[in-house]
Amino acid sequence: MSFPPVLLSLVLAVLTAACTSSSPTPTTESTRPGPLSQEKPTDRAVAGEITVFAASSLTDAFQATGERFRAANPSASVVFNFASSTQLVTQLDQGARADVFASADQIQMDRARALKRIAGIDRIFATNRLVVIVPATNRAGLRGAGDLGREGLKIVASDPVVPVGVYTQKMLDAMSERPQLGSNFKDQVNANVVSREANVRQIVAKVALDEADAGVVYKTDVTPKVAPQLKLFSIPDQFNTIATYPIARVGEAPNETGADAFITYVLSPAGQEILTKWDFGHP
Repeated sequence: MSFPPVLLSLVLAVLTAACTSSSPTPTTESTRPGPLSQEKPTDRAVAGEITVFAASSLTDAFQATGERFRAANPSASVVFNFASSTQLVTQLDQGARADVFASADQIQMDRARALKRIAGIDRIFATNRLVVIVPATNRAGLRGAGDLGREGLKIVASDPVVPVGVYTQKMLDAMSERPQLGSNFKDQVNANVVSREANVRQIVAKVALDEADAGVVYKTDVTPKVAPQLKLFSIPDQFNTIATYPIARVGEAPNETGADAFITYVLSPAGQEILTKWDFGHP
């Protein structure tokens, strides 16, 4: 069957247009979406009260973090509960309501998870180191960690089950392996302990008030406020234990959006900058 020339031209034009409209439009560099990390994230309203359970050694750094976070999220408020990580897990186990848990060690974070009080993954956001502190007067004449086993000293320490206590006992185990100090060095140091405090801030307070000859705390606990009242001695790397701090959202958090936003801020460059200012290390 043949078509008149005019009709044939019309049919060919229609077919050409149909083929052209079904072809995909080439994606150019200007229209292609960039990597997800470069796109503006979908804003979720951060509002209401966010309750953060945090290790006492985070007090100053997290208070500063909370101020910056509130400035960026005017509709939100942050309430902190600072205590030893062990105490915080006990409170969570007893039903205390919280949105975020920041621990001074992985052991207590894992303990909270085993109690089904943690939602999702936990992330390491900071590190810390141990130091020996003595009163500024240093009447006992200590010269470093190796003198902690000297008979007659009064040492203020933490409970061995809280993170700083666990780290301290590991330090003493390592030091006891040195022939110069003797295998009973750990026992000698523990025999000098005159009181055990619930958290590091209480140790710092007693030593600063000259109520003890020495204590072992985190480097970050020697804050500008108390530094004039203390003298500190570094602990060599072969004996020191690097403390790691994990953070996670608490299970059944009353403010899940706020919890996630606060954790994200802590992990962000702005949050890490604050931690650096307060002498925390980075993971």
